Amino acid sequence: MDDVKMDMGAMVAAIASRWLRIILVTLLLLVVTYGVLQFVPKQYTSSAGILVESRQNAYTRATNEAQPTSNVADDTAISSQVELIKSRGTLMQVIDTENLRDVPELNGAKSSPLGIVFRLLGRTPSASGLDAIVLANVAERLRVVRERDSRIISIEFESTDPELAARVANAVANIYVQRRTDLSLSDTADAGAWLLTEISQLRTKVAEAESKVAAYRVENDLFTGNNETSLLDQQLSSTASQISAAQERKNSAQTKANLIRGLLKAGQPIDSVPDVRQSVVVQQLSEEKARLQGERAQRLSTLLPNHPDIKAYTAQIDEIDKQIKVEGRQVAETLEAEARIEADVETSLREELARLKVGASTATRDTVSLNELEREAKAQRDLLETYLLRYRDAASRTESGSALPDVRVISFAVAAISPSSPKTTLIMGAVLFVSVMLQLGQILFAELISGRALVVPAEREPSRRAERRDEDLPPPVDLDDDVSAEPPVLASAAAEAEMPQYVAPEWVEEVPAAPAPRPAQPNPEDLVERVAGQGAKLVLVGALTSPEDARAMIESLSAGLLARGLSAVEIDAGSRRLTTDLGISDLCAGTAGFGDVVHRGQRTDFALVPWGQHPKIDFGSRRCLVLVDALADIFELVLVDTGRVGLSSALPAFVGRDSLVLLVADEETSLADIDKANADIQSIGFDHIEVINLKAIQTRVA
Repeated sequence: MDDVKMDMGAMVAAIASRWLRIILVTLLLLVVTYGVLQFVPKQYTSSAGILVESRQNAYTRATNEAQPTSNVADDTAISSQVELIKSRGTLMQVIDTENLRDVPELNGAKSSPLGIVFRLLGRTPSASGLDAIVLANVAERLRVVRERDSRIISIEFESTDPELAARVANAVANIYVQRRTDLSLSDTADAGAWLLTEISQLRTKVAEAESKVAAYRVENDLFTGNNETSLLDQQLSSTASQISAAQERKNSAQTKANLIRGLLKAGQPIDSVPDVRQSVVVQQLSEEKARLQGERAQRLSTLLPNHPDIKAYTAQIDEIDKQIKVEGRQVAETLEAEARIEADVETSLREELARLKVGASTATRDTVSLNELEREAKAQRDLLETYLLRYRDAASRTESGSALPDVRVISFAVAAISPSSPKTTLIMGAVLFVSVMLQLGQILFAELISGRALVVPAEREPSRRAERRDEDLPPPVDLDDDVSAEPPVLASAAAEAEMPQYVAPEWVEEVPAAPAPRPAQPNPEDLVERVAGQGAKLVLVGALTSPEDARAMIESLSAGLLARGLSAVEIDAGSRRLTTDLGISDLCAGTAGFGDVVHRGQRTDFALVPWGQHPKIDFGSRRCLVLVDALADIFELVLVDTGRVGLSSALPAFVGRDSLVLLVADEETSLADIDKANADIQSIGFDHIEVINLKAIQTRVA
C-alpha cells in the first residue's frame, strides 16, 4: 500500500461516466421534495414592534420628581417586559378581544382528529378546556424576542391566515401597552389613597407640634423680634454696641487732651489741633493776632525793631499767644472731663451687660428645648407640604385618567405576502446539494474499494535504482592510502560482465552517473605538514555530518601543531555551547573586550577563544574579523570551528581572508553530498578546500 496512490484521472472518469444517473436521481429527488412541500401548510408570520423607554419629561414629570440619570433599560427590565407580554393575563385579553375561540386553527377543531369526531357527534369541549386549548395554541405560535442589544421588543405571530397573524400581533401589542397604562394608573391611584391617609394624620401632628412651640415660648419669655431674633439677644447686641461706642469716645477724648498738653509742655503752637481751632475764643484771638502781625510787619518797613510802636505790637502778640495757651488748657480739661463721663457710661453699660448675660444663660438653656420643638414641628410641616404636593399630582393624573407608560408601539404588523415556512427555495437547494454530494461520495468510495483508482507511482523504480547505484559507489578513501595510487573503479570488467544487467523501462528516467571518487587524503603527519606549510594562517574547519567532528579535527590539528613546536589558537564559532567564560559571542555583542575572550593556559604557544555566554554570534560585527587578524599576527596558525556546513555555518563570515577550508567527512558521507558542499563553499568565495576523513585520522593516530 506504500507503493500506490489515488489516480485522480480515473476518479474523474468514473464520475463523468455516471453524470446522467446523477442528474436523473437529483431531479427525481427535487420533484418529490417539491411535491411534498405542496401539501405542507404554509405559515405566515407578522411582527409588531414595541419600544421600552421612559416617556417622562419636564412637562409630565411630578413637581418634586427628580430627572432620571439614565434612560437605558437594563437586561432584567427588558426580560421582565417580555415575560409580561407572554403572560396568561395578556393572552387571555387578546383571546377575548379578538374572539379567537371561534378560529378553527386555534380551537383545535381543524387539526385535531378527536376534535373533528366530537364536533360530528355534537359535543364541544367545556369553556375552561376550550380556553386552555386556545391559550396553548396562541402561546405556541407567539414569539416575543428582544432585537439584539436594543430596547425594542418584537412580537411575532405565525398562522396559516396572514390577516389573522397581523391582527393577533397588533392585538397583543396594543393590549400590552394598555395593561402597562392601567398598571401605572392603578399605582398612582393607590399612591394617592395612601397619601390622603398620611396627610390626615400629619395635619394633627403638625397642629400639636406648633402648639407646643408656642406654649413653651410664652412660658419661658422667649419672644422674638425682627429677623427671628429673641429680644434678649437684641438687648445684648445693643448694649455691646453702646459699650464699644462709649469706649471709643473716651479713648478719643483722652487722646486729644494728652496731645494738647504735650504741645503746650513742648512750647509748640496748638492752633493745628482741630478741637482748639474750633473754639470761638481761639478763633477771635487768632484773627487779632494775625491783624497785629500784619501791622507790625508794615511798621517794620519804616521803623527800627527797637521803636516803641514795634515793641508795643510785639507785646500785644505775645499776650494773645498766652491767651491762646490758656484757652488750649481749658479745651484739654474739657476733653478730659468728657473722657471721664464716657468712662462712667461704659461702666454702667458693662453692669447692664453682665445682668443681661445672666438672663441670657437661662434663656439659652431654654432655647435648646425650644429649638428641638421647632425642628420637630418644621419636619412635620415639611412632610405635610411634600405629601400635599404629591397628592395633588396623583389626584390630577388619576381623575384625568392620563398616564404615559414606559412602553409604546413603534411598528404595527401587516399581512405577510410570502409565507415564512416552509422555505421552498432553501429546502430545494439543500436537497440538491445533499443529493449530489452523496452520489459523488458513493462513486468515489466504490472506486477506491474496487482498486480501480489505485496505481503504482512511476517515481518508485527510479528512486530504487538510484539507491542501488549509490550503494555500488566505493567508500571514502582513508588517509593512510597512498596518495599516488590510482582511483579505485566500481568493479573489474569481468565482475561487471557477471553482474545481472538492469534494463529500465521506457518510462523510467535515467539517473546520471556519480562523479569520480575524490583523490586520497594524506596521513595525519602529512596533514599537519600540509596545514603548516600551506601559507595561510587561517584554517576554517567545517563538518559535513556532526558538529562534533569539526571540534575533534581541530583538537587533532592543535595537538600535531604543538608537537611540531608551532603556536596555535582555537576559536569556537560553531559549537553553540554556552560557556561561563567570555567568548567570541560576547565580543561580537560588544559586552566584552578583545583581551577578555582570549584565554591562555600554562603554555604560551596556545590559546583558546570559547563560544561565550550569548546564544548567537553577530557575524555582522567587524570585531570578529579584527580578532582573527590580530591573532594571526600573534600565533602561527588560527584554527576556527565553523560548525556543520549549512545555513547555520560560520564560513560566510570569513570570506575574503586567505584561508584553508577543511571539510570533515566519514565513511557514510556520499560523494554527492561532498560535491554539493564543495560547490557551495566555492560559490561563496573559498578556493582552497580539502576533504578529510576524520575516522581515518583517528585510527592512524591511535
